Amino acid sequence: MSTPPLAAAASAQVPASASAPVPAAGSDAVPVPGARFPDGPAADPAGSRGEHRIRSFHARRGRVTQAQAAAIDRHWDAWGVELDGSPLDLAALFGSADMPVVLEIGFGMGDATARMAAADPATGILAVDVHTPGQGNLLALADRAGLTNVRVANGDAVVLLRDMLPPGSLSGLRVYFPDPWPKAKHNKRRLIQSSFLDLVLPLLRPGAVVHCATDWEPYAEQMLDVLGAAPGLANVHPAEGFAPRPDFRPMTKFERQGLAKGHVVRDLLFTRV
Repeated sequence: MSTPPLAAAASAQVPASASAPVPAAGSDAVPVPGARFPDGPAADPAGSRGEHRIRSFHARRGRVTQAQAAAIDRHWDAWGVELDGSPLDLAALFGSADMPVVLEIGFGMGDATARMAAADPATGILAVDVHTPGQGNLLALADRAGLTNVRVANGDAVVLLRDMLPPGSLSGLRVYFPDPWPKAKHNKRRLIQSSFLDLVLPLLRPGAVVHCATDWEPYAEQMLDVLGAAPGLANVHPAEGFAPRPDFRPMTKFERQGLAKGHVVRDLLFTRV
């Protein structure tokens, strides 16, 4: 199949000061070119923009606050990962050969990611996004909460899945509220499709959990169809199809926005067999 498009709580005991977002762009915001982090995150670390394939994301460098830039300056060398196509050693990245690693694609500002990391410190989270303010914010949240199990990856997730990870290296995949691309002509840009799973499934070890969530009903139905048809995946809730909202997934900004509009939020939980 063709290469896919990609970007993309339990009451986690993160102190309130740590889980609060780093101040949004405002009087202390500076344009990315003037920020202090010259060596990363790079705009296109793998040089993949020249590849002719459909994408489900737009790179969003945006405006970065001083606090977010400072977090990148302090922690990128240790906690940041450039998705440049080079093989990635997860054991070396997380400092443990025994730590299971879950991949999260698209984490926004990182609030839910930080809370889930705090609730399960024995699991590593490799969080991928192209939004520079969110990358800085998640690094700042991890620093404030003393989290050592979060790594922030910058770049195109297809490069990570296709070129950088060995088979059976992931214990889970999380995709929360990806862009629904609601116009029919843009549906081909949606992340969750069979060609995406062609890249993901070989990387999942037996028992790995695939967890998706969306508030866009047509996309939820597509997710259910695609995941249900994938060889090697089993629905945790086969009778109902969709899963009850799990306590371990924190409420996200996108979820609150969807609920405010009257949308129904759907969770999907599948396991690798």
